[in-house]
Amino acid sequence: MKTPLTGLFPDEIAATLDVKPYQGAQLFRWIHQKRIVDFDAMSDLSKALRARLAAAFTASQLTLDTIRESEATGTRKALLRLPDGDAVECVLIRDRDRITLCLSSQAGCPLRCAFCATGAAGYRRNLDAGEIVEQALWLLRDEDLSGRTPNIVYMGMGEPFYNYDAVLKSIRLIMHPQGLHIGARKITVSTAGDIKGIERFAEEDWQVRLSVSLHAANNELRSRLVPLNKRYPVERLRAALQRYQKRCGRQVTLEWVLLDGVNDSACDADELAAFARGLDVAVNLIPWNPVPELPFAPSPPARCQAFQAVLRERGITATIRKEKGQDIEAACGQLRGNGGACAT
Repeated sequence: MKTPLTGLFPDEIAATLDVKPYQGAQLFRWIHQKRIVDFDAMSDLSKALRARLAAAFTASQLTLDTIRESEATGTRKALLRLPDGDAVECVLIRDRDRITLCLSSQAGCPLRCAFCATGAAGYRRNLDAGEIVEQALWLLRDEDLSGRTPNIVYMGMGEPFYNYDAVLKSIRLIMHPQGLHIGARKITVSTAGDIKGIERFAEEDWQVRLSVSLHAANNELRSRLVPLNKRYPVERLRAALQRYQKRCGRQVTLEWVLLDGVNDSACDADELAAFARGLDVAVNLIPWNPVPELPFAPSPPARCQAFQAVLRERGITATIRKEKGQDIEAACGQLRGNGGACAT
């Protein structure tokens, strides 16, 4: 099996190949900045080095299985095959001249949130840093960014803080000035409320954003929707967010999937407002994206707006997300790692 280079920094590439530091940097730029994985096309490397690379190394661990694109929104979902035959999904979302990449950190997810297709599909394994970064490289391979940089959200398959070290390294690789060079404030990591991960994240010396999938603000309901709440109940989660903000002073986004008749009442909104009071948060309301085998329905638009109005009356910033990619099963909570109906 060939040794992958995608998850290595320039100095690590140089050390692995036993070449000069500048050659490690050259390789890194070809892979991450130019998104070229064919060693023969790396014209400023010597022929001898290119031959050696082709014989024993690879700049692409993942292979494209299927790709689907929404005619309505331009959202694109890729099913990428991992070296062991498993697969993950990742998504490119367009919003006018803005591009957001939604990356997966695990093959499957161990959390089994009640409303999420990914959890229902089960958990297989963590991804390594290279496998995470390669999702971004694949999604951007045919994109003309014209000097712009995309947003990155770790909101695909998996709980990022259950794969903390690989996620951390992948962020550093994505931020690297000789690579994609994406600023920290354009990167968001989403957790279902893993307190140990939040505490570690608070110690990082950067401005990467944190998002928490809350969905309910009382323990009985949240434990039904997000089983991780049994381990880290809402009181402990809120205290962890207080410590996080005291340590780093950064705003947190609270994600709330609106489920018809489950967590979308005025009482639910009041509980969310009470949870948010005293914290620097913005609330992202997400009408549930249908998953046929799950027993939920999205909240109707009028109830979404009423929920938002209650929060705003309580002084809480709240927006209703306009989902893109439902028609190709690429929206929040719909990723499975099997390509949906079009998997081969």
